[in-house]
Amino acid sequence: MIHAYTNATIFNGTVFVEDHSVIVADNIIQLVAGNNDLPADIVTIDCQEHLLVPAFMDLQIYGAGGKLFSAFPGPDSLELLARQNANSGTANCLVTIATQPMDVIEICIEAIKMYWQQGGKGILGMHLEGPFINALKSGAHIKEWMVSPTPDEVKSLLEKAAGVIKMVTLAPECIDPEIIPLFVEHGIVVSIGHSNATLAEANAAFDSGTTTTTHLFNAMSALHHRQPGLPAATMLHPGATASIIPDGIHVDYETVRLAKKMMGDRLFFITDAVTETNSGPYQHVLNTNHYDLPDGTLSGSALTMLQAVKNAVDHCHISLKEALRMVSLYPARVMRLEQQYGKIETGFTATFALVDRNLSAAIVPGFF
Repeated sequence: MIHAYTNATIFNGTVFVEDHSVIVADNIIQLVAGNNDLPADIVTIDCQEHLLVPAFMDLQIYGAGGKLFSAFPGPDSLELLARQNANSGTANCLVTIATQPMDVIEICIEAIKMYWQQGGKGILGMHLEGPFINALKSGAHIKEWMVSPTPDEVKSLLEKAAGVIKMVTLAPECIDPEIIPLFVEHGIVVSIGHSNATLAEANAAFDSGTTTTTHLFNAMSALHHRQPGLPAATMLHPGATASIIPDGIHVDYETVRLAKKMMGDRLFFITDAVTETNSGPYQHVLNTNHYDLPDGTLSGSALTMLQAVKNAVDHCHISLKEALRMVSLYPARVMRLEQQYGKIETGFTATFALVDRNLSAAIVPGFF
């Protein structure tokens, strides 16, 4: 079926275009045209002058609706997450699990495979955040489960994963130097995080195939004038990108501004969002506008990607155009999907977010 989203202000990834339509067939964008240039018999969807922007992509989120994925590893939890995401403008995500024993990781892998086999959408794959991280920067992760794997153990994991794992957060100073190239050879995005790496150690990891850093400034070596650490390596290395959590709690808004000035289009947003749960080893308690462990340790955000955009505009001196790229095009680049997602152009996948003009509500139309 051919249809058109009409009467929208379209953000195509570069500029806003008013009073235009997007013509779609078989979930592929066919044309962006003026409202008066549409065929008479085309099925139209009136956007009622909302913003029509590339749908958001969240590369780090742990669950939704009280179903933390690692505690409830089933297709139902994934569908709940995908639906909640779609109801706030996010079409695709990497469901993330924190440090766990290998048997739990394997159960989560199988749940994603089952979700895909059932036709589930909205889940690009898994972001494995640990267990290959540094106990000195554990944050809310459980130290007892952190390991330094052998290459053979990683090969076994990748064989079982069969393409489910799309991103791995690790501490390069804690692992065999063969591990990073091994992940890279399997098409996995390697990110440095929960790491006490020096600037030299981080640069060596970037030079060996690591391309990004997980939640910049959180759970890592500090930016110090005599020991610049992982933050400086990330901001200065030309091949490094980084995610950041713009909730004003994990990172002060002025620090987001600083990172943005340093990194430009190499910085992108994640939510790092968890969900309230009292089951399993990771129990998250809502504390007004973020989540803590029962002992008070900061454990995750309560952000949506839309709120990340609004915070960037309202508090970080980032333009709306750039904030929208930071939740769509830039994460798509990190996942090497920038020819499919992140723009409203002919040939791209037709995944949009319909956003009201005060940035208070968004939805992925027709996703479910």
